[in-house]
Amino acid sequence: MNALLIGLITAIGSFFAAMLIAPAVVRLAGGRAVQTLLGYVKQHENKAGTPTFGGIIFILSTTIAAAAAGAFSHELGRMLMLVFLGYGLIGFTDDFIKVKLKRNKGLTAWQKILFQVVAGFLAAWFSYRSPFVGSAVSLNFGLGEWDLGVWYLPFATFVFVAMSNAVNLTDGLDALAGGTGGVYVGFFALILAVIAFEAEHMGMSVYADEVNSMFYASMALLGGLLAFLWFNAPKASIFMGDTGSLALGAFFAALALFSKNPLIGAVIGIMYVVSCISVIIQVVSFKLTKKRVFLMSPYHHHLELKGIPESKITARYMIATFVAGLVALCII
Repeated sequence: MNALLIGLITAIGSFFAAMLIAPAVVRLAGGRAVQTLLGYVKQHENKAGTPTFGGIIFILSTTIAAAAAGAFSHELGRMLMLVFLGYGLIGFTDDFIKVKLKRNKGLTAWQKILFQVVAGFLAAWFSYRSPFVGSAVSLNFGLGEWDLGVWYLPFATFVFVAMSNAVNLTDGLDALAGGTGGVYVGFFALILAVIAFEAEHMGMSVYADEVNSMFYASMALLGGLLAFLWFNAPKASIFMGDTGSLALGAFFAALALFSKNPLIGAVIGIMYVVSCISVIIQVVSFKLTKKRVFLMSPYHHHLELKGIPESKITARYMIATFVAGLVALCII
């Protein structure tokens, strides 16, 4: 069967699987696990009591649909999904501690970073040793590849930790992380389809199959995210929590690294980069000058406090991600 058709069927299957899973997750999370929100943003007072753990919805649907499409039968697809599930488990642990102890803090910052670094290094080691990835990364713009050698390991580990935390920081408004995530994975799925098509026509059928396995997993995630947004759109019935945001960020990092296109990942994920940088600027500025550059960080909360409606911020972030995706298609 044509790879594109398999991908489309996988996305549709994941969507309907998530639509079936979601009501049960919302019901169970709402009855047993209520997240206590920090009251830093007045506009969020009406969100107190909204259940978390929503990431389970698209994690389960993606795993089921990707497995049905045969993604686990190939090295890259299998590792992509293991990274996704591994970081999802870290996030689930964090969320579980929050709701069990009825507090807004789960794992300590150092505990969370340690788990992320270990998981990221293991994934980096896999890709470094894989004949389908190796230590070289594409420079894009038609400039060929740059072989990082053993330095690929700390670089890739950093990408995993940075991207997972960047998506986590962006998960602050209804549909924000899920909406931008849907755009991100949609564009990357298109890029993977092109890479696989070119590899097939160059006689590299084994590599094409490996890339297609990531394409199927990406389409599965796209379908799952669309269903999740059905319940996460304003006013959200459930939040994805760290369970979802860490899993998403790791999935995005793995797509970029396993396809040897980390720059493309940063371009499409520009709004995640903005979230990260805004937090760094805020912290450094306050430590050095005792003054804050933003009313609040990450940047989307600054915009909220400036009076911009939540739905408009989310829409603009998605538009910016879409435009960044178009730019990525031009430079790959």
